[in-house]
Amino acid sequence: MIEVRNLYKTYTMGSVKVEALRDVSLKISSGEFVAIMGASGSGKSTLMHVLGLLDRPDAGEYFLGGEEITKLSDKELALVRNRLVGFVFQQFHLLPRMSALENAELPLIYAGKRHLREKAEEKIAEVGLKDRMFHKPNEMSGGQQQRVAIARSLVNEPPIIFADEPTGNLDSKSKEEIISILKGLNQKGKTIVIVTHENEIAAHAKRIIQMRDGKIISDSAVTSAAKVFEEVIPQNLIKNILSESNQAIKGGIEFLDYLRQAVFAMLAHKMRAFLSILGILIGVAAVIAMIALGRGAQESIEKQLSSLGSNLLLIRPGSPKVGGIAMEAGTTTRFVFQDLAAISKLTDLIKYVSPSVSGRGQIVYGNKNWNTQVEGVGVDYAQLRSAIPTVGRFFSEDEVRMRNKVALLGTTVVRELFGETNPVGETIRINLINFKIIGILPTKGATGFRDQDDTVLVPITTAMYRLLGKQYIDQIYVEAISPDLIDTAQDEITKTITKQHHLTAKEAEDAFQIRNMADIKAALESSTKTMSLLLGAIAAISLLVGGIGIMNIMLVSVTERTREIGLRKAIGASNKDIMVQFLIEAALMSFIGGILGILLGTGISVLITLFTGWTVIIDLAPIILATTFSLVVGIVFGLWPAQKASKLDPIEALRYE
Repeated sequence: MIEVRNLYKTYTMGSVKVEALRDVSLKISSGEFVAIMGASGSGKSTLMHVLGLLDRPDAGEYFLGGEEITKLSDKELALVRNRLVGFVFQQFHLLPRMSALENAELPLIYAGKRHLREKAEEKIAEVGLKDRMFHKPNEMSGGQQQRVAIARSLVNEPPIIFADEPTGNLDSKSKEEIISILKGLNQKGKTIVIVTHENEIAAHAKRIIQMRDGKIISDSAVTSAAKVFEEVIPQNLIKNILSESNQAIKGGIEFLDYLRQAVFAMLAHKMRAFLSILGILIGVAAVIAMIALGRGAQESIEKQLSSLGSNLLLIRPGSPKVGGIAMEAGTTTRFVFQDLAAISKLTDLIKYVSPSVSGRGQIVYGNKNWNTQVEGVGVDYAQLRSAIPTVGRFFSEDEVRMRNKVALLGTTVVRELFGETNPVGETIRINLINFKIIGILPTKGATGFRDQDDTVLVPITTAMYRLLGKQYIDQIYVEAISPDLIDTAQDEITKTITKQHHLTAKEAEDAFQIRNMADIKAALESSTKTMSLLLGAIAAISLLVGGIGIMNIMLVSVTERTREIGLRKAIGASNKDIMVQFLIEAALMSFIGGILGILLGTGISVLITLFTGWTVIIDLAPIILATTFSLVVGIVFGLWPAQKASKLDPIEALRYE
């Protein structure tokens, strides 16, 4: 069954080299019960680890079932180890958060045979623990724990069992029970190789090999059992196992099992998992809340910008300079209705035109009064400035022409004079002149220190000739047909006003000003987008910090679970299995953190709205982005610890303290 020729193994400990095996050759036939003995440092454990495929010799040949295996890859060795070898360790190496049954079925998981769980139950029953199979290791005695380890070693029906000091941590009664179980297995055809330093244990073996300083110094007579060979390891079995693996028949551990192992690990270290989740949770919540806040601010600014109107041009008298001294606005150029008519003729460029004059007015209703801005405008003003009344109507061309005393009130004026009462149809006095209220203007909010809702609109002619006593128009609002025509419209309006007032090109530069409100809107929108991106970037940094936290904690986890990793490799886990398991753990913690972060971020956004009154908009896109990013962070930052775990040497891992 086993043949090794001229094995050498040297360990380097600092600057000292220790020859653990020196020119070791031996054969073990199927069905043998072999005890390997020797003092500490004799090389007996190293020999067992090489025979058990947990370690590689530096030189020499190893034939298992007639097949040379020293040149197999780590993945292939793990596969052969899982199918043909069972291990029983002095320290038991049971996973503490798993029941006896779950510990026993671990090799089945790595063999892709999870569906054969009843096999684990059968082996647990064989070692006399049927009534304890759902108990955890800390609820069992040392002897019972070792029985679970034996059941685990048998679950894949391996032909060879390696036992490393299996009775070293047991009392006398438990020792007898474990030896009795091993002898019973040998009688059923299992090949048993046991490492021990106790003569009374070795006495139960049929063959005793003594080692000293890395060499075999004595070997008792071999009880031949070659006739069992073909029954235990059929010819070409190892080749068939490797062939199955290459054809993906043995797909190994399935995703749900990876996930289950990850959940076990998280539950075993709740505080550590919680801290990892917390880092991602805060990051995702920050991203969602920040982006929601930025989108809300953008929406608020867009609403305020909409009150300016779209494609808007604002024409005002300029401040000409005489002898280097700037004069009052309108000193040389004053707008009149003829200017308005001339601009209105540019129908291929202009959609709406409205004049405007403004002043302060004292408004009285009953025993209440309020001082506010009064603005006289044209009929097109409603469309130009998004001032279509929410209640009532706007004034008509006839009312403008007849200088009717009608007014529309902003919501602030309505609140101060009428409270919750509908004012439409009521009469108020503006600067001692009676006006009939015909509508309420839409709410626009505040811009800077000015309340846009603290205003009253009246017809332009009424304001100029009856209320404010003005002979000239203060400013003219113009809306271009489309954004593409704004610049052209601005040029044509400049030419029209220059012609109307007989100005030279140089005089026109200071005589009036045309402000392009589209530029202001674009600048504000750009600033808002920049602010949103900045808030999102700041929040993303917190996600990265959370990812670094996961990496640190996973690195700690690798260190803490080194012996567990060694055990998993000993029972057949490949490097890929270990790496994927740790990656899934990191991704799972990130995903849980992401989901909780979504809930927290949404809650924070709602609270911001409730306590500050700020507009907050929660979109699906940032939620998907934050969750996806959190998963990517978990995988990326979990990759290094996962690779580190997968590359651990099984022997060094099992010896780790």
